[in-house]
Amino acid sequence: MKRILLSAAFVLICAQLTAQDYLDLIKVSYNNATLGNIDNDDETNVKNTYVEFYYPFPISSKATFIGGFTYENTRLGAVGFEPDRTNLVMTRLNLGLKLTHGNDWTGTYVALPRYSTDFRGFTEDNFQMGGLALFEKRYNARKGFKAGLYASSEEFGTILTPLVGYWYKSKNGKFYINAILPIRSEMQYDLPDGFSVGASLVTSVKSYNLAQRDDFYIQEESIRFNVFLGVDIIEDELLLRGKVGFDTTDYGLYKQGDTVGTQILTFQVDGDDRNRLNSEFDSSLFLGFDLVYRVGI
Repeated sequence: MKRILLSAAFVLICAQLTAQDYLDLIKVSYNNATLGNIDNDDETNVKNTYVEFYYPFPISSKATFIGGFTYENTRLGAVGFEPDRTNLVMTRLNLGLKLTHGNDWTGTYVALPRYSTDFRGFTEDNFQMGGLALFEKRYNARKGFKAGLYASSEEFGTILTPLVGYWYKSKNGKFYINAILPIRSEMQYDLPDGFSVGASLVTSVKSYNLAQRDDFYIQEESIRFNVFLGVDIIEDELLLRGKVGFDTTDYGLYKQGDTVGTQILTFQVDGDDRNRLNSEFDSSLFLGFDLVYRVGI
């Protein structure tokens, strides 16, 4: 199995509730790649669509309720058995609180119940449960530090992901970095006439129960790095980005009950002696776009 050094659960919401001076209320992403096979010349076309909406609702001067919904659809070719195409669908609620603790520290606590499957049948194996605790120290209006932990129950066991991050914006407001490693990092520089250039890194580790083939699941391990050219459709509110990047996503097929126990990032505490039932996917270039509705705070 591919050893990915920078990977974690795909938890976009935690990156949106940190020290930056904006919120992405709605984000739609689309990526298209053709992944090879390390054992032969077979290729698999992968089309990934990601949609997320959330809205923070202030409860008091020190507490904000977090509500949101995430939908991801990955349409990929054969993963080791018929039929030739499989739709992997993840739907998730993002529910939690952001609390002000004093001395410029805040804490974000989010429950992330998830339904991950090929939607070919209903079973309790389709459900997973995740949770996030993220602490943030805001130094001033232009920079802040973050640290926390994400945990989730998966078909292969329990995954634990330590988080560390940083946010910075230049004095002239044209350049920013927003990173929460190992989940995601983004940097952008604003150009004249509403254009921008930048780069981003997004990683994920998650699992899908396969109802179409009883007693099987897929473990996804992904790193997607891209550079982008953006344009403001509506100034500082609606952004469109065209991107080209490098995709290392792998989709391992395993039998239900074949687990690793506890996993930290992609490293199994007790080792991994599972029997993988398909070949490893190879990396590839990808093309895509992001459409973002953003508001200042």
